Amino acid sequence: MLTSYTDEDAVISSMLAGASGYLLKHLSRPELLRSIRLVASGQTLIDANATQQALDRISQTPGWELTEREREVLTLIARGYTNKQIADALTVTEKTARNHVSHILEKLGLSRRSEAAVFAVENKLVQRREKQKE
Repeated sequence: MLTSYTDEDAVISSMLAGASGYLLKHLSRPELLRSIRLVASGQTLIDANATQQALDRISQTPGWELTEREREVLTLIARGYTNKQIADALTVTEKTARNHVSHILEKLGLSRRSEAAVFAVENKLVQRREKQKE
């Protein structure tokens, strides 16, 4: 992607669309040719300023530091699951479920499961539960 846009939305959108490079138009011809060759060889190349803006935005997103598995566990916590129920739902041991809960609380700077549930709901980190048809 060769562009004059440095905003994080453009960077994130282009990366999600599959771009291997994101460069700003202010490059000199030799820099541009070098960059094209790097990307053509399979490397990823993103303008440092654009990258920093995108990383700043991502780091301000609530819960960004959670892994995909931790997000799953957080969803179950928000639904009121116990460690045993989380373990059963994810087919892991209860100790593993307890460890996931501890890591979530630590990463979010919280001390209670109830705080994690509130955090998840307030920051829309959990999907709404579909009403079950009988």
